[in-house]
This record gives sequence, C-alpha cells and structure tokens, in this order.
Amino acid sequence: MALAVVVGAGAGAGSVVFRWCIKTFTRLLSGHADYAASPGASNPHVPWLGPYFVLLAPVIGGLLYGPLVNRFAKEARGHGVPEVMLAVAQRGGRISPKVAVVKTLASALTIGSGGSVGREGPIVQIGSALGSTLGRVTKATEGRTRLLVACGAAGGIAATFNAPLAGVFFAMELILGTFSAEAFGATVLASVTASVIGRAAFGDTAFLDLPDFHIDHLAQYGLFALLGIVAAVVGVGFSRFLYLIEDACDRAWRGPEWLRPAVGGLALGLVLLALPEMYGVGYPVLEKATEGGYAIGFLLLLLLGKMLATSLTIGIGGSGGVFAPSLFIGAMLGSAYGIGVHHLLPGTAGAVGAYALIGMGATFAGGARAPITAVVILFELTGEYSIILPLMLAIVLATATSRLLSRDTIYTLKLRRRGIDLEGPAPGARLGSQHVGTVMEPLPSPLPATTALADAADLLSLSGHGALPVIDDTGKYAGIVTAQAVAEALAEQPDAAPATVEQLAEPPAPVTPDQPLAQALHALLSAAGTGIPVLDAEQGRPVGWLSHQSALRAVHATA
Repeated sequence: MALAVVVGAGAGAGSVVFRWCIKTFTRLLSGHADYAASPGASNPHVPWLGPYFVLLAPVIGGLLYGPLVNRFAKEARGHGVPEVMLAVAQRGGRISPKVAVVKTLASALTIGSGGSVGREGPIVQIGSALGSTLGRVTKATEGRTRLLVACGAAGGIAATFNAPLAGVFFAMELILGTFSAEAFGATVLASVTASVIGRAAFGDTAFLDLPDFHIDHLAQYGLFALLGIVAAVVGVGFSRFLYLIEDACDRAWRGPEWLRPAVGGLALGLVLLALPEMYGVGYPVLEKATEGGYAIGFLLLLLLGKMLATSLTIGIGGSGGVFAPSLFIGAMLGSAYGIGVHHLLPGTAGAVGAYALIGMGATFAGGARAPITAVVILFELTGEYSIILPLMLAIVLATATSRLLSRDTIYTLKLRRRGIDLEGPAPGARLGSQHVGTVMEPLPSPLPATTALADAADLLSLSGHGALPVIDDTGKYAGIVTAQAVAEALAEQPDAAPATVEQLAEPPAPVTPDQPLAQALHALLSAAGTGIPVLDAEQGRPVGWLSHQSALRAVHATA
C-alpha cells in the first residue's frame, strides 16, 4: 500500500511534467496554446508563412523525436498501452525506466508539432514505467511488480484527466485484466494520490467542458441503442484503418527509422493544411461539436479526417494515445447522428449534445472493449447521473457488437500483428505451447447426477481430486462438482441443503484436446477445484482430465 502511494505520487508528478511539455512544445511550434482552437491561423513566430507553417511543424517535431526514440527506447513509439499490457501479461511487469523519460519527450513533441494523438497512452506508459522501476528497486515479487505497474497506469489516467475512478477501472480492466480486493485497494490509493497532485496543478475541473445531459423522451433510449451499434462499427473500423495505414507506411518507407517521422511529417502537414482542426489532441473541436457548432457534413469530414490524421501520425512513427482520438471520432459520429435524428424526429430526438456524449463512450468501448472504463469516465466528465442509463445501454451494445465483429481490440490487435497472444505463453516459455491432449490425464469416474451429497463426499475424498465430473440419466455431461461445494452444502440446514449433486454441478469454461495449454490454463486457474474435464470438440462429452499436476508434468517431459 505504501508503494502504491509512492507510485501514485510519481505518476501525478509525471503527468504535470508531461502536460507542461505538451503546452511548451505546442507554443513553440504553433505559437498557440492549442492550435485546434484557432484553426487556420498563422504562427506568430513566423507570421510570413501564414497557415502554411503546419507543413513544417511535423517535420521539425519528427527530426527531434525520431532519433530520440530510435536511439534510446524503441518501445516508446506508438500508443503505449499494448506495451504495458504485454509487460504485465508476459514479462513480469518489467518496463525499462528510460521509457518514462523518452515517452514524455517524444509524445509531447509529437502532439506539440501537430500529431493528432492523445495523452492517455503516453501517461499510462510513463506511470507504468515508474511503477515497474520502483518494483525492481524494492525487490518486490513479480505479482507485486505487476500491481505497481497497474498503479502507475491508474495514477497517470487519474491525474491527467482528473478522473480518479476511471483510472482505477482502466488499470484493472485493461492492464491487469482482473478484479481483486488487493488490486482495487492499491490502484485506488495510487489514483487518489495522483489526483490530489493533478488537482493542485490543474484545478478541480474536468479536462473537457461538456454540456448538460437530459433525457427528454423515453423513445430516445431506442435511438441511443442504435447509436451504440453504429458506434461499435465505427470503433472497430477505426482500429482496422489505423493498422492499415501503418502497414502502408511500413511498405512505403525504405530509409533509416530515425528519419521516418520527419519525412512522414510532410504527409501529415498536408492533412493539417487541409483540415487544421486535426492539429494536436483536438479537445476544442470536440467541445464545439458537442455544443452543435458544426453542420452534419463537416462533422463527417472531421470524423474521417481524425481517423486519417491519427493513423498517419502513428504510422510515420509518432508517439501518442488512441483514447482521445476515439472520443473525438465518437463525438463527431454522435453529433452527426443527433442532427440526423433531430431532423427526422424533431419532437422526440432531444438535444444533439446527448448523442455526442453517448457516441464518445460507445465508440471507445467498441474499439477498446472496456465498457466499465467507458461508463465511468463519461460519468466523471459530465457529473450528470442522468447519463448512466443511456450510456450503459449504448456501451454494452457497442461492446457486444464489437465482439461479434472482431476478435481483437485496438490494443491487442497491435500485439497480435507482431505474433504475440496475451492469452498464450511468453516467447521461449517452457509451459504453454503444448496441446491439452498431450498432457491430460485419464478421466476420473463421473458421478451420476442422482448421487446423494454424503455419498459424493466419500467419493471425492477417495478420488484424489478436488472435483469430479457429473453426468445425468442420459449420460450427458452436466458439469463438475467440487469438494468445497459439497462441504458447504452439507454444512447448511437439512431443509435448505440440496439433496443430490445435480443441483451443485456447474460447467467450467470448456477445454478441448486440440486447445493450446496456455489458453486452457486460464480456465483451469479460474475453476474452483483442482482440475477440469477435457471435452470432445464435436460431442461435448468428457474424454480426459486436466489438473495443475498434469500441466506441470509437461515441463518435466520437455526437460
């Protein structure tokens, strides 16, 4: 807990330095605090260039951060969150401490020179690097180091966006991928500490100034539901387009990597010249869209422009997050959708701003598949409890639709393209590459569903397993019953306890013989007993038994 507070303080201080760097580089290279608020204006440092200075700003930025990233920390390139997820899942939470410094400078230069990316990815990587470094310095266990990495991510999100709850759930939902009392307590401490520092530096205000939210008609819920589905399609489309452009940049570039951001900056400059609203993060444009300040045609142009500008920024080797671009794209989509339904159903549709807010959360949920984080951060941005119901409806539908459309999220797709499966074994791991069928044990004798609890207790105690499979009268597999479940049932009042094991049988996550052992281990670890049945892939009947011991024997067999 004490280390969590220290990591939170470091992440909070890091966010202050990071935002100051962004502001400084933006003023130096554009002459404005946020050029997106004054699109098309000239740079007061070089007024004779007029708006054409945006052709040079990305080139200058690329010449500065390109060699920096290529020489000191190549992992600082891109949006950062996938690298942290990989470190937690397969590298024991190990992140190089120099990533914090390089990521701060590279991302601030990218955004300050016009890169159309966000602050979330960099600050997550910065805070996580601080947590990992502290874990190594204090010789913390691997599990505690992973938790400190998550604390750094939570603190970074909380301080940068003044969203302490969102920081906690972002860390648990995306970085750790699990929820526990210890993880919640540690990330809360880090998030609160970082938020206190962030609020002292930036004030107690949300990082966006959004309109009030109201539900004027019950029929709006149907419109919000449809928006959630559309937003999922857009969110998945954005993630695919992002890597499509990155592939195109990889194929087109044949020179040294350190020069790639500067040369690619010429292409980005042309986009900024045509659509200067894409300069930097773009929060002023997002806020104006939620207030209904743009026509539907221009909103769709901004949506497509953001996809292109963000994808090009990352494709040429820029450093920055995709969270803010997802919110931007969602706001443009929601505003355009709101204007459209307002024309079709003027007495029912309600305010355009409501659809913009729902579109933001649903598009992020569709791309990142982090529904809890999406709900919480939009609630913290608005402070309106009335947003919860339509927001949850749209985000859940967006998440479900996203799962149907794509196996991966915008974060995991980057890793899978490099041949990395977060659910699989780490490269070179001795355990995980085998198939379940090669390591499973013979199936223990199943229990008939009509077996009384007292008899089941005797059979479980003699079996040597903490669980046994259960079959019904027709011989169909019904699940497993664990010794713990039987013991708890026998401890209940006679009139409250179930009579047979049929009422206690629960099927664990299905595991098949042709499944990689690394994937099956997730099902094994989440099961209540000490083993789970291996099911025939076609008929779904038990054909073997997978236990922790049988998995470990696979290590001995390959030694």
